[in-house]
Amino acid sequence: MPDAGSPASSGARAASGWRIGVDIGGTFTDLVAVDPYGTIHVFKVPSVPADPAEGVLDALARAAPAVGLGVSDLLRSSALVAHGSTIATNTLLEKKGARVGCLTTDGFRDSLEIRRGIRENPWEHRVPYPPVLVPRYLRRPVAGRIDADGSELAPLALGDVADAARRFRDEGVEAVAICLFNSFLDPEHEQKAADELARLWGGEWITLSSRLAPIMGEYERSSTAVMNAYVAPRTVGYLRGLNERLAALGLKRPILLIQNNGGAVSVEQVAERPVTLLLSGPAAGVGALGYYARAIGSEDLISMEIGGTSCDVILMAGGKVAFTDQLEIDRYHVVIPSVEVHTIGAGGGTIAGVDAAGLLFVGPGGAGAVPGPACYGRGGSAPTITDAQLVLGRLKPETYAGGAIRIDAALAERAVDEVVAKPLKLSREAAAAGMIRLMEQKLLHAVQRISIERGHDPRRFTLVACGGAGPLHGAEVGRRLGCRRVYVPRLSGAFCALGMLHADVRHDYVRVWLDRLDGADVAGMSTIFAELKQQATATLAREGFTGAETRLTRALDLRYIGQQWDITVPIAADSHDPRAIRRAFEAEHDRLFGHTQPDGTIEITKLRVTGIGALAPLGLPKPARATGAPQPIERRRVWLDDRTGWAETPVYDGARLAPDHAIDGPAVINEATMTVLIGTGDRLDVDAAGNFMITLRPERPL
Repeated sequence: MPDAGSPASSGARAASGWRIGVDIGGTFTDLVAVDPYGTIHVFKVPSVPADPAEGVLDALARAAPAVGLGVSDLLRSSALVAHGSTIATNTLLEKKGARVGCLTTDGFRDSLEIRRGIRENPWEHRVPYPPVLVPRYLRRPVAGRIDADGSELAPLALGDVADAARRFRDEGVEAVAICLFNSFLDPEHEQKAADELARLWGGEWITLSSRLAPIMGEYERSSTAVMNAYVAPRTVGYLRGLNERLAALGLKRPILLIQNNGGAVSVEQVAERPVTLLLSGPAAGVGALGYYARAIGSEDLISMEIGGTSCDVILMAGGKVAFTDQLEIDRYHVVIPSVEVHTIGAGGGTIAGVDAAGLLFVGPGGAGAVPGPACYGRGGSAPTITDAQLVLGRLKPETYAGGAIRIDAALAERAVDEVVAKPLKLSREAAAAGMIRLMEQKLLHAVQRISIERGHDPRRFTLVACGGAGPLHGAEVGRRLGCRRVYVPRLSGAFCALGMLHADVRHDYVRVWLDRLDGADVAGMSTIFAELKQQATATLAREGFTGAETRLTRALDLRYIGQQWDITVPIAADSHDPRAIRRAFEAEHDRLFGHTQPDGTIEITKLRVTGIGALAPLGLPKPARATGAPQPIERRRVWLDDRTGWAETPVYDGARLAPDHAIDGPAVINEATMTVLIGTGDRLDVDAAGNFMITLRPERPL
């Protein structure tokens, strides 16, 4: 198991050597390298959608000489390489997954297509759902039945399994999902079917729903198993191939992957369940939030990470990030413990245009890495948010993306003129400003979705504006939310890549348990908790974590009798106090829904154990303090807002700003991987870690 962190903290594993985090986004691949002395180096290269591994190798090829090493020397001296990738997500979105077969209990063949039986939009009379990932002729029913109490009603018909295996072989099926009714109560039938399939079909990729998602809810369990089978061959093949390529170049330890739950895991551990990588990149933001919370001095944070393609929003309240096991990706349902991330199609590469009704639209489509925004000069002609920022003077061609990409203002102006300004009969700057205003409205709604709609008042949170495009929008979005402060990390452009180096190894275990909270079978629950604890401890031990390096937590999923959805409530490891558990449940219920049922009966639905292998956190940088007032490197015309319009605005080199420096807006800060816009009346202070805290003026009506 790789080490990470410097300096080591009590109970966490210390590190020696380089630590590398690589985040592959839709537009850029970000690499953060931390040397043995704690110095952080950041690199950004264009992503390679056709072969994401090439983006990783390109980033390493750029990073190694910059730190005075060859690629092989850098990898040989690395204690940790952590990776977040959109490969599983893209496999689903692009419909490039495996040809999947599915075994179901006789009579339940169509459950996957019936779904929950609820139309998302009752007024939509066209096909209301995306196509199922397994066509009906590859969903093969088998006789045999487990009852609702876990007993066997009818034995498994192995002859049906054999018939299905032959059909799968003849049809060229690449992966199989086994989804038998009530298998979460007794997995024996699924295991027998898997053994028979392995013997007769012979393929590598077999997913058991009872092993992947042992929960009540036939559709949810089946959908998760099918999704896992669908993404497995391409995702695991890519990860194993990348691991082998890096090992051939000198890497001595296997790479770690970031899971949906924000924790890290090895390639072989995730090979059985690649569906846990659907949020691999964005979930790393949890580690970054934990890292920056120490510098901010607050545990109430909202991160708004805006890259080239999308915006990911995560909320941390009281140092805790919300989790969910109800995840939807492209309207496909997955039940895997995941960080609650709200994602929208809004980034620097988001395309704008005018629709048939003559109205301006922004997104959700994006220009991606190829061809990219019009200003990239790679053949793109549609105007993007990056083009609009360039038209308004907020970006400088010579410093964009650390110089990795040359951008052309004339191409941006032409795209905005032809596609937006002329059709709407607007000036160029009014068209560009309108694009950005509409983009920021979408960002505002995204933050409100994960804060106000979850019972949190965003005014008491600090907004963390991150990602390559986040600092250009952070102050305005924060102001409209009512936030007093916006925090901009110096490494904003590589937020998730840094977060990967601050993530612990994590494994989640769940078991269905139906009982009433009052009068619960505590002895039976203790037995199940002990089994889950043993699984977690054994898995962590196989990864090299023992003793003080491990941490185990327990939780219950609870609901009032008659409700459909659960609330997860942490509980103490050594006691079962129904009154304390009820108080915790009702406090969370009241926060989420605004009411409780004082006389309501609470039932337990699931038992949860989380095993964590602690990796020592990164230390915060301590740059030298400022010795004089900051000096702008130039003044240029920048469109600030609709009220101010164009203004000669001071521009500062972020690399020259040090702790104790303060800048009053309006101003622009140029950094290697981002640009910060400070509005009129705002104030930016450089904190002790070298990051930027913007104190906002209140919003004024136009």
